[in-house]
Amino acid sequence: MNIRVVIVDDEPLARLAVKVRLAQRGAFELVGEFGDGDSAYQGIVTLNPDLAFVDVEMPGKSGLDVLAALPPAQRPMTILLTAYEGFALQAFELAAIDYLLKPVDDERFDEALERAQQAFPYRCQSRAAAPVAMAMRSFSVRVGSRTVLVPVADVERIEADGDYASLHAKGKSWLVRERLQNLAMQLDPRQFHRVHRSSIVRLDTIAELRSLTNRDAMLRLRDGTVLRASRSYMPALTEALQQLKTNTDS
Repeated sequence: MNIRVVIVDDEPLARLAVKVRLAQRGAFELVGEFGDGDSAYQGIVTLNPDLAFVDVEMPGKSGLDVLAALPPAQRPMTILLTAYEGFALQAFELAAIDYLLKPVDDERFDEALERAQQAFPYRCQSRAAAPVAMAMRSFSVRVGSRTVLVPVADVERIEADGDYASLHAKGKSWLVRERLQNLAMQLDPRQFHRVHRSSIVRLDTIAELRSLTNRDAMLRLRDGTVLRASRSYMPALTEALQQLKTNTDS
């Protein structure tokens, strides 16, 4: 199932920049674009998109006004777009999954889309239809002249190692010749979540989550490993952990 997207921005060139980037990613489907707050509000209510790119400041009703006017149940996942840094608190209060400063570079844009894909199974109304059919089942790792298959189910965490990634599974470490960002897109988001730019964890290995004063969090895994979770990943991670608990209890 594609993630249905709307773009809300009063600048046509800014909307075009998002459209061009989305067109290169098959998991996202653009269903509408709006240049002012009033039409954006009506469009979101009518189209019920999964994800909205929303410009913070617009003439008349701002992007934040639009989001605040929507009932939480009707509010799509949101990636805020702005040229200013002073809206982080409002972004947090509205549970935006990311906050991009213009001009947005490709790496940050991809990170935002990755967070949307991770959050999607827990935000959409039909979780059973989440896009996990193509999730990988094993990692192919080169060890000298041999190729070793490491089952995804054995992996507890994955950490960035330059342009590669380091798998940690059952007390062993394996180097995968692929970037962390690419791996995150291939993993089942119901089992794995990116918690930082440099780390991915398997959800059922998290033993403790402790909030920090800057809205980051410290994670303690069942093997005693301590990792930092960045605040920009926290809304999706919290929702994923709650859903995991609900499924475990039921």
